[in-house]
Amino acid sequence: MDNYRFGSTPTGTIPHMAEPSDLEARVSALENHVSELDAETRIAREDAAAARHLAAARDRDLADLTIKIDANRSAISALGVQTRGQFDQVDRRFDAVDRRFDAVDRRFADLERRMTDGFAATKAGLEQIVGLLDRQIDE
Repeated sequence: MDNYRFGSTPTGTIPHMAEPSDLEARVSALENHVSELDAETRIAREDAAAARHLAAARDRDLADLTIKIDANRSAISALGVQTRGQFDQVDRRFDAVDRRFDAVDRRFADLERRMTDGFAATKAGLEQIVGLLDRQIDE
């Protein structure tokens, strides 16, 4: 205590300690302040624990969501493969129908050609008959 003088702040002493009678009130205030800090620290620890709990729950939710998204992707991919297969079958059927229509078109074209040739031959034959009848009538 040799270095201590009232109103001074030597090294290792508490500043602003003017009178020893003031010491009891200051210690009481300091104890109250420490008590408040302890309460704040406890609340901060509880908040930190709650934040860790929420973060862990969020991580679990994200993991669950990731699993669900992966499952949906797999299901969509499988549906895509299945649908592609079905469209391939439909395409093959349409190709077969197209080939049949092409064959029918060729048959109709051949039939039209034959009918045109037949009508031309019939016309020529009828013209020949008319010619013969005209000659017969003239004689």
